[in-house]
Amino acid sequence: MEVRACLKGARISPRKVREVIPSIKGQDVEKALITLKFSPRKASFILRKLLQSALSNAENAGINIDKLYISKVVANDGLRMKRFMPRARGRVGKIVKRMSNLEIELSER
Repeated sequence: MEVRACLKGARISPRKVREVIPSIKGQDVEKALITLKFSPRKASFILRKLLQSALSNAENAGINIDKLYISKVVANDGLRMKRFMPRARGRVGKIVKRMSNLEIELSER
């Protein structure tokens, strides 16, 4: 049995989220929650909330939570907000604010 949770439009770049993903992939849910709780990165806070959402989905589906582990974590590119900053001599500097589409999948052992 598998359970998924998705978050679209997270205001963090996918590159920053991909640095945290290897620390939780393949772990049991309880161990992954502890790992994310004590990680100092912003991405770990967002992934922890997403993991808790996936756990709630599992409870609603009637799945035993003690047997779940993280089978798949994906951070894809989302939308990009494009902004401009005035620069010297009448020029313009481009600023791209990236967003992420995150997905966690839990499976039973």
